[in-house]
Amino acid sequence: MIRATVGTVARSLHVRLDDASAAALEIVRADGLSDSEAVRTALREAAARRRVRSSIRAEVRRLAADDRDREEMRIIREQLAELAPPLAD
Repeated sequence: MIRATVGTVARSLHVRLDDASAAALEIVRADGLSDSEAVRTALREAAARRRVRSSIRAEVRRLAADDRDREEMRIIREQLAELAPPLAD
């Protein structure tokens, strides 16, 4: 007898949910997903959000290190300040 496994074997995960996590799971499951599908969906969505935040942080660091961009922004702020009406007391 020959046995072969094709593809990858799914990783099993066991978690204990607190009340907030259980409520969040119910929200994700509202579309008719199983617990496993809901958890996989939530993990993918969370990872995507983290990638976006990481990308934004990298862009902010790049812009903060760009002296020409910072100087241009300073000039624009000064020009806008000149156009703004005086503050009321």
